[in-house]
Amino acid sequence: MISRSDFSAVTLEEKEFFDRHFAVYPQSHSDNTFTNMVCWMHYAKYEFASSRGSVVLSSTIAGERRYRCPIGPPDGDLLEEVIQLAALEESEYPFMVMGEEDRSRLCEFHPEIPLVEARDLADYVYRTTDLAELRGRRYQNIRKEVNRFRQKCSYAVEEIGRENIAEVDDFLRRWCDWRDCDSYPVLAAEEEAVLFAIRHFARLKLSGLLIRVDGEVGAISIFEPLNCDTIVVHFEKGLPDCEGIYKAINMETAMRLRERYPFINRESDLGIIGLRVAKERYHPAHMVPVYLVRGSDLPQ
Repeated sequence: MISRSDFSAVTLEEKEFFDRHFAVYPQSHSDNTFTNMVCWMHYAKYEFASSRGSVVLSSTIAGERRYRCPIGPPDGDLLEEVIQLAALEESEYPFMVMGEEDRSRLCEFHPEIPLVEARDLADYVYRTTDLAELRGRRYQNIRKEVNRFRQKCSYAVEEIGRENIAEVDDFLRRWCDWRDCDSYPVLAAEEEAVLFAIRHFARLKLSGLLIRVDGEVGAISIFEPLNCDTIVVHFEKGLPDCEGIYKAINMETAMRLRERYPFINRESDLGIIGLRVAKERYHPAHMVPVYLVRGSDLPQ
């Protein structure tokens, strides 16, 4: 019987363990990645337990703990144990479901449990060729912004690596000064997350691109494989020196990935209106939904 004492914090030391497990049981939502868990540990306090060939994850934000469906072979008994564990929590929504596969699994065993869709947490997934080519009328305005950037700014594109990682760190600190990250809790948390990713870039096996404008780093993207056909972009930042630079780093990233990955997961919008509008402008191929379960709806 799985219990609260079986859970421990996710740390860098578990990198190889999670790599092996996710290779067998690939994920579709960005929050079920080792990189997100370890980079955002200060914010969401991720924990995991290993049981009968499965991994069970939990996260705690502002004192509210949520458990997730087991990641592993089908095991109705283990799912039942996790549900019972979640029912002991005093959180309003102590159980969450990441993606349609887990939703189907939960509904197979508990069709009576009502699910509350968490739209703010759903991931946006795009066709890589769409972002790389920006074809058609629906991308016309974005193409114009990219073209203006190319006309006005002298720029070059590089892969992020050991030779320029210090410049990326400096760029991110300048970006946070510009955005006044310390005045906004979410941005402050993101600053800590992205700087952690940069400090452990090689160990996390991350990849990235940067755009230099007049020799200075003006934009970056950081990404890694999510599954065999999807890349996930964890971070994308740009300074306001050249209009359209965000559109440019988005397009350059997709151009370099389209031969290997048909889809790009660009994570969620967190309910931020401006971010939602920006992500919807790119016309996602599909969303990876997230559902929450009220504690009062869990079987006791």
